[in-house]
This record gives sequence, C-alpha cells and structure tokens, in this order.
Amino acid sequence: MHITQLNRECLLHLFSFLDKNSRKSLAKTCHKLLEVFQDPLLWSLLNFHSPVELKKDNFLLGPALKYLSICWYSERVKVCNIEDWMKNNFQKDFCNRHENTVSDFLLEVCNRCPNLLSLTLSGCGHVTDDCILLLLKNCPNLKTLKLENCVRITDQTLEAVTLYGGSLQTLHVDFCRNITQTGLERVRGKCPWVMLRAERSANMIPDNKPGKKNLMLEKASRKFVQL
Repeated sequence: MHITQLNRECLLHLFSFLDKNSRKSLAKTCHKLLEVFQDPLLWSLLNFHSPVELKKDNFLLGPALKYLSICWYSERVKVCNIEDWMKNNFQKDFCNRHENTVSDFLLEVCNRCPNLLSLTLSGCGHVTDDCILLLLKNCPNLKTLKLENCVRITDQTLEAVTLYGGSLQTLHVDFCRNITQTGLERVRGKCPWVMLRAERSANMIPDNKPGKKNLMLEKASRKFVQL
C-alpha cells in the first residue's frame, strides 16, 4: 500500500512522529500530504530550540496550538543575559540581530493562538514584561507559564499575573534576576491557588548600572555567594 492510500487520521498520526523539517519535506511530495501538513490538528504542540527556528516556514500557528516551548540553551545565550550596560560593541551587535525575534513571534501567538494552555520560555533574554502581559490578556486559558533565565522579566509580569492570570495554575520565574521578593509575595497573596516557583530569582543582581565601584563589587560578591 502506498502512503497516500492511508486515510487522514492515519496520516496525521504518522506525521505526529516527525520533526518540523521532516514534516515539511514530506509535504512537498504531493498535494495530499501537503493538506495533512496544513491540518491545524497536527500543530497543537510546538518546540523550538533557538530563535532562528522561529523564522522558518516548517510549522503552522493557529487556534489548535495548546503547548509552546522556546528553549535556547546555546552558549551564545549568555551574551543576551549580560546586563546591557556591560555589553561591548560586538555583544550588542550580536543581540541586535535577534533582539525582537522571540517577542515578534509571541505577538503572532497572541493574535492567532487564543487557546494556548502552556508556555515555556528559557534563555529568552530579550522578552519583556509587555510581551507577557499581552499574552496573558489574549490567551485567557493559559494554565502554565514557565520563565527561566529571562532577564528582562520584572515584577510587572508578576503584577500582570495577578490581573489577567485567572486560569493560571503553575508559574515559574527561575533565574529571572529582576524579580523581587516583594513581587513574589504579591502573587502569593493575590493568587494563592498558583503553584509558584522562583529558583535563584529574587535578590539577584538587577540590571541597574551601579553608581559606585564599591557598590558593584558588593553586588558581585553577593551573586557569587549565591551561586
């Protein structure tokens, strides 16, 4: 039997075992497989491992998307997590190339994926509070939000959770150095049903440029002790 003789349900099941590139390659072979590739039911879960993958045309965004993960574990992600005032010109140029990539993608998610249930962002150093705020507003069914090493996330995101995260059940803000203990306590007080985790977040060195050298050394020493 040829693969194209299988019914739609079987083809969707087979496609579900393939990665995004393999799905795209198979879809190019005939119109029937292209239709399977374009079926929203195939795209309820998306995993990305670098910002570059977000710009490819080997996936679809739509209302069927329920689970989204963007996790960048490359050594290069460390550049994005350096305080802006400490970056040299080379590092700034590197960041400028993809600074808005994840944020622009999440805006597309806000507009096209209202049924999102889970979002995981790791190593996305340029994602801002405003982006998470829009996502919470536009994805009212979001139950799980996991942010790790997202250094521009601040207490404004925690405040947005208390205002628009009515469906949220799990919130992780690990290694987000601009989160404070005050913000965490506000979430615990206003949203006691949320399972909150903040590993090595509150009391880490913020992104403010220190006014005095001794202040910088003091904060650096504190960070070193925590590590």
